[in-house]
Amino acid sequence: MRKIISLAAISLLIIGGWWIFLKPQDVAEQSNTTEGAAMVEVVLPASFTPQEQMGETAFNAKCAACHGINGAGQDGIAPPLIHKIYEPSHHGDMSFQLAAMNGVRAHHWPFGNMPAVEGVTPSDITNITAYVRAIQRANGIN
Repeated sequence: MRKIISLAAISLLIIGGWWIFLKPQDVAEQSNTTEGAAMVEVVLPASFTPQEQMGETAFNAKCAACHGINGAGQDGIAPPLIHKIYEPSHHGDMSFQLAAMNGVRAHHWPFGNMPAVEGVTPSDITNITAYVRAIQRANGIN
């Protein structure tokens, strides 16, 4: 009996943690928006480092068509990168590297799989990651 109660408690904690931390709440809130509309409001940092500026250029060329201006996402197209799901402790920098280079199966959002990004270099991705992380920090995502 004690094992059953313990398993039930652990299950509730896992489900509760998923609901609070991993459930993409913005998707449910944005279901009435126009396809392609920004999914989150993004606050930009006061300035960018030279590396982050290069990342912004590369992001605009390779990522913004799907992930939106400044990573705000596009309803019905691709998720926002400025979201707690992509905080460094959950999706580390290597996750961005691997997703861009190899593509990634959908696992948090209902947008389908992300294809590999054609023509993006490891250097581009490093700079893009620095740019995205700077915006995340400006939006309280650390």
